[in-house]
Amino acid sequence: MQKIINVLALASTAVSIAVVGTGAYVYVNKDSIIESVTEKALGSLGGFGGGAGLGGDLPIGAPDLAAPQTQPQASVPSAGLGVAQF
Repeated sequence: MQKIINVLALASTAVSIAVVGTGAYVYVNKDSIIESVTEKALGSLGGFGGGAGLGGDLPIGAPDLAAPQTQPQASVPSAGLGVAQF
C-alpha cells in the first residue's frame, strides 16, 4: 500500500512542477507570445477587410437598398435602459 501512495505522491509532484514550470515560461515570454499571436492573426486577415476569401471588397447589397427613400420614417424611441436619445 505504501508503494502506491509513494507513486501517487511522485506523480503529483511531477504534475505540480510541470504546471509551475509552464506558468513561469509563459510569464517570462509573455511579450513575445503576444507579439507572435498578433502577427499571425493580422497576417491571416491581411489587414482590416482583406483576405479570408473575401477579395478585400465589401459587398454593396441589392440595388434597391441604395435607392433614396421618398418618405421620411417615423422616429422610434429606443428601448435601451430608459436613457433619452437626442
